Amino acid sequence: MGQLPIANGFYESKSLPISNQQCVNWYPSIVEAPGLSDRVLFGIPGINLLTSTGLVQENNRGGWKKNGIPYFVNGGTLYRLDRVINEGEEIFSTIALGLIEGENRVSMADNGLQLMILVPGGKGYIYNEDEGTPFQEIVDPDFTANGAPQYVQYIDGYFAVTTDSKKWIVSALNNGMAWDALDFSSAESDPDVIVAPVVISNQIYITGSVTAEGYQNIGGVGFPFQRNNVFLDKGCFAPFSLVTTNNTFYMVGGGKDESPAVWVFTGNNFDKVSTDAIDSILSTYTDIQLNDTYGWSYAQDGAYFIGFTFPDRSFVYDITTKQWHERKSQIRDVATRWRINALVTAYGRVIVGDAFSGRLGELHPKFYQEYGIDIVRIVSTMPFAQNSKPVLIPKIELTVESGVGNEDVEDPQISMSISKDGKKWNYERNRSIGKIGKTNQKLIWRKNGWCSRFAVLLFRLSDPVKPVIIKLEAE
Repeated sequence: MGQLPIANGFYESKSLPISNQQCVNWYPSIVEAPGLSDRVLFGIPGINLLTSTGLVQENNRGGWKKNGIPYFVNGGTLYRLDRVINEGEEIFSTIALGLIEGENRVSMADNGLQLMILVPGGKGYIYNEDEGTPFQEIVDPDFTANGAPQYVQYIDGYFAVTTDSKKWIVSALNNGMAWDALDFSSAESDPDVIVAPVVISNQIYITGSVTAEGYQNIGGVGFPFQRNNVFLDKGCFAPFSLVTTNNTFYMVGGGKDESPAVWVFTGNNFDKVSTDAIDSILSTYTDIQLNDTYGWSYAQDGAYFIGFTFPDRSFVYDITTKQWHERKSQIRDVATRWRINALVTAYGRVIVGDAFSGRLGELHPKFYQEYGIDIVRIVSTMPFAQNSKPVLIPKIELTVESGVGNEDVEDPQISMSISKDGKKWNYERNRSIGKIGKTNQKLIWRKNGWCSRFAVLLFRLSDPVKPVIIKLEAE
């Protein structure tokens, strides 16, 4: 028996016989001490319902945390998610705060007191629970004097907003209701279309369509920000793909005449983190589809995830392992993009808004379903070959955490199938992971036949039990 790699992450080549390494709803993890394997696969977390805003069609449009309290825009309404602890039991409820126009994703930021919600190209709103009228639309005519506002960030007491006229503007100090038409700036080094702002280490970077520029607060009279001579030759192709984490930011973008890729800001430049397999998939999207890309991040169980959801697929990069995996949800028995539309870490939880309903849930590794719907987990290997000779596989053994059956699934199963061309899968056969307490269950497939040139193995798990794959061996 020889050990075969199985925790390689996602890599789907343009030519599937080269590589069709699926890693759906699993993520690779490095074992940092001697163990049965140096890399393993853990299942992505499931989602448990906390509460709902009531209407099925109230899909989430964004989320934010201010002073420890989570806020979500579901449908046409801004909601606050409240928690009450009653005799040790946590009870969650939503409070409607005001109406938000439109149907698409919103941009949000806060200054500690005021929460700003901006509909790109539309209206802006301020929520401040300390005011007599806590929810107000921004009606200052200077707010739109330099073009239609698009995306917002907060820095040094100011709300910084990009517009559709190659300008960006700032609010009055500590007041998102007041604006001055003279408080604006524009791209100078390369006057490309301004896309969105992003703030890192108390510096604001204004990303354009093919470049980015850095600014710092110099104070004084008039517009308080001045270029700091940081000019970057990469721009942002998708404003909502800008994700800040670990004192840097990630984005879907590229330079002039470049195809889209995922980049990370390194302090004075950008490094590409997407593989050519990811890049190949991104190149199939139109600019309109890319513009709808949503980026997100969260940390859990020692992993640091940076995710990007496109119209039909969701890909996730783990900063720790530097590997990619894919996430999918089952919506009416059809596999589609991951259903999360917003993530907010609050109340000691990762709280998520839903793309297909008004539900608000908790994302946690000990949940093995998404709102009661099974998570289908798929992993396929690299092609195994033998110098272009036929491959015989008498025995395959998969080591998992066994004995994970429960009251709902007494005898959970995992299936294995084989592909001889990297495209079609045959010979699917199930093996038991182990009933409750049966912790030494062996998962062995014998008499697997011949493959003329190479073999690709695929494993599928959909039972709602603890998902861990430790190693793969074969003769």
